[in-house]
Amino acid sequence: MYVQEPIAILDSGVGGLTVVKEVMRQLPREKIIYFGDTARAPYGPRPAEEVHRFTSEIVHYLIQYRPKMLVIACNTATAVALEDIRSCVSIPVVGVIHPGARAANGRTQTGIIGVIGTEGTIRSGAYEQALKQLSSSNEVISLACPRFVPLVEKGNFRSEETYETVRESLESLKQRQLDTLILGCTHYPFLADTISEVMGKGITLISSADETAREISTILYDRNRMASNNELPVHHFFCSGEPGMFKSIAQQWLGEQIDLTPVVWQVPNIV
Repeated sequence: MYVQEPIAILDSGVGGLTVVKEVMRQLPREKIIYFGDTARAPYGPRPAEEVHRFTSEIVHYLIQYRPKMLVIACNTATAVALEDIRSCVSIPVVGVIHPGARAANGRTQTGIIGVIGTEGTIRSGAYEQALKQLSSSNEVISLACPRFVPLVEKGNFRSEETYETVRESLESLKQRQLDTLILGCTHYPFLADTISEVMGKGITLISSADETAREISTILYDRNRMASNNELPVHHFFCSGEPGMFKSIAQQWLGEQIDLTPVVWQVPNIV
């Protein structure tokens, strides 16, 4: 009997659903197991040691499902724990920072690249390091936007409050001559329309979620690990906190893609 190996995706909350959406679109036959740590979100303000511990706990939980790949869809967790997790498991582990940096490096015309993210991601300097490795002439302007994740976790994507929060948060970036802006948190694509409206038409937004999905596809193809069956997969979605809002946001964001695919919703007991 054929047993499909899943792709395991973890995040601090609902942000990783932006990666899930792209994986579902690009790889509709792949089974996904998703874990959103909504009980402990956001990760951005937390100490690095705590984020590392939380990430390790979730990885340990997900490994029981025998995934063929692990995706750390949280920028803060990627910055803090990616290399350690890679050393602990025998499957490919993908983060969200390098795919986003490569895409921005390829799109910028001026070499002036903005990065917005959580306090933890910006504090780590991970994007700046990745962008400088790609081109030493890149000028990187980083800005922490800690007010964005709580908006997304409440499902508040478009409102007057959201617009004002984004406008106030990005005011300093608008004074700079950047031409490319990395959404350095997988929660931020939920606010992409508002961010684009505030920043103006001349700024190219780079979603690390979209680029990560492309990298997942490339790795699976290169390793000959693409799903080989023709049946629709049954996805599993886990959250550690109150499931109502999580399920509502997932259904809203994934829309038609989740309507076409069987889904199991669960709340695991790991916290």
